[in-house]
Amino acid sequence: MLNILVVDDHPAVTEGTKLILEKDGEFAVTIETQIERLLHRVQTEQYAVMLFDLFMPSINGIDLAAQVLEVQPDAVILIYTGFDISPHMNRLISTGISGYVSKTSTREQLVNAIRCAIRKEVVLPIEVFRTLSQQTGRDGHISSVADASGKMAKPVLQERDLEMLNQIAMGKGNRQIAEQMCVSQRSLEYSLTHIFQKLGVKSRIEAVSKAKDLGLLR
Repeated sequence: MLNILVVDDHPAVTEGTKLILEKDGEFAVTIETQIERLLHRVQTEQYAVMLFDLFMPSINGIDLAAQVLEVQPDAVILIYTGFDISPHMNRLISTGISGYVSKTSTREQLVNAIRCAIRKEVVLPIEVFRTLSQQTGRDGHISSVADASGKMAKPVLQERDLEMLNQIAMGKGNRQIAEQMCVSQRSLEYSLTHIFQKLGVKSRIEAVSKAKDLGLLR
């Protein structure tokens, strides 16, 4: 039996995932909702695969994975989220995370993702892989996509990205926006960094201005 660790702050998600994975007796699932206990747990117990939620109140899953990999370099970690992972791919890859699986995946897809990760295979949905193939530049980092004429296409911003930019345009600070969107301020700032990268800007003011110029904001 393979031990799986699920780290998520939503009880409905953790209990549902545990029920799904333990159905056929192949996996034994441990749930951890307290980040403070996690680093001690991974040093004293062995897990075939760890599933980390992307956005949690005190930390995001990629930063958490980086901490775990510092003390357990051989740990096999998958980001387990319902959010679009594309804006975070550079960091996910550079951190050493084994891949990503969506919370909307079927049981078969989730089990297959875990099995692939155990075999040390990178786990990415085909649509994410295709996007990366289109967007990866010579330096190995994801860049904007060029259209058929060679001009740079508009950056792809998700609804959540646009919501953040709208809040900035309204003059709200990061703390206010984080509270309104029910995320930690650190997670918000991390997301904003990736929005800035997509837009090719370095500040909140530049981001709003660029988004308006591109017709992404009114």
